[in-house]
Amino acid sequence: MRVLGVDPGLTRCGVGVVEGVPGRPCSLVAYYVVYTDPADDLSLRLLHLDRSLTDLVAEHRPDAVAVERVFSQHNVRTVMGTAQASGIAVLAGARAGLPVQTYTPSEVKAAVTGSGQADKKQMTAMVTRLLRLAEPPKPADAADALALAICHVWRGGTRSKLAEAADRVRRGGAR
Repeated sequence: MRVLGVDPGLTRCGVGVVEGVPGRPCSLVAYYVVYTDPADDLSLRLLHLDRSLTDLVAEHRPDAVAVERVFSQHNVRTVMGTAQASGIAVLAGARAGLPVQTYTPSEVKAAVTGSGQADKKQMTAMVTRLLRLAEPPKPADAADALALAICHVWRGGTRSKLAEAADRVRRGGAR
């Protein structure tokens, strides 16, 4: 399974692509950070993000897209930009006909480190170790995007297999 993970942000949007199967180590395909200039008009920033994510989906041909779910933040301006970037990421996956799954930060932390309370440093260290990288992916937005992709391979892949099995049972019995 190849997954494109997106850590949404309007100024910096992390994108990570990994391959793997549930229960096995994943391998790195690529990672990026898409930047937009805060001085630019919002519409141009969103358009740049949309084009960049659409191009990365077309280039890497993932089986699924995993996006960090926007959660409540104290800074309304920050959460608005994150929500807008998240919508663009979900749209890029849906436009390509791909399944898109969102994960909370604590779900990703728990999947990657075993603790939903892990900090950025712990997350980056585990992503580096799990993907057997010589050095940590930088900036942190890229490491977060890779963590999302790993989370989906391990949790989303299992979740979709369980859903498929349940659907088969509903349609007339297990096969």
